[in-house]
Amino acid sequence: MNESDWDRLQAILDTKAPPSLVTLRRAFPGLAFVRCDASDMAGHRPFCVTPTADVFLIDGHGHCISLTPDPAAASGLLIAMRESS
Repeated sequence: MNESDWDRLQAILDTKAPPSLVTLRRAFPGLAFVRCDASDMAGHRPFCVTPTADVFLIDGHGHCISLTPDPAAASGLLIAMRESS
């Protein structure tokens, strides 16, 4: 992910309505997007927090997918949705 990609992605993620995976995949065809419940990521520190989700960077370049704190190493995002109040 480069800085321009991150800026565009941040604008989509910062909305009050959760973005659809289809929208994200169309806007960023080179990145993988995965969605889960925020409780699945308890104990992990998100890369960023949006109004509707905790966002984690994933690195899929090796044999296994792993979380990474490095945007340059990220090959996708894991979006952990929080329950709406």
